[in-house]
Parts: sequence; structure tokens; C-alpha cells
Amino acid sequence: MAQITKEMTIGEILRTNPNVAPILMEAGMHCLGCPSAQAESLEEAAMVHGMDINDLMAKIEAL
Repeated sequence: MAQITKEMTIGEILRTNPNVAPILMEAGMHCLGCPSAQAESLEEAAMVHGMDINDLMAKIEAL
């Protein structure tokens, strides 16, 4: 499986591994299909939602 990075957009991440969706939803990112999800990097989205990107990446990598 392709590696997921914090520089990828949420849309790219979901196309790479749809199993990441529940992690993002649990983290408060409920609008996975909205335009921002297609343009914002995971790191940018984490910052907007007040999350620590390293914690989020650890959960994603644990899949």
C-alpha cells in the first residue's frame, strides 16, 4: 500500500486508503467530501481543527 504523508490532501489519502476515513471522522473531520478536503493537506486540516499532526499520523500509520 502507498505511504500516506501529512502533505497529501485528504482526498488523496482517502483514494489511497479509504480505511483512514473513520480515523479522520473520529478526529472531528466530518466533511471528508467537501471542497476543502480536496485542496487542503492533512497537516493544514489538522491545524484548522486544532489537532496535533503527529498524533493523527501515528493513528493513521497504526492501520
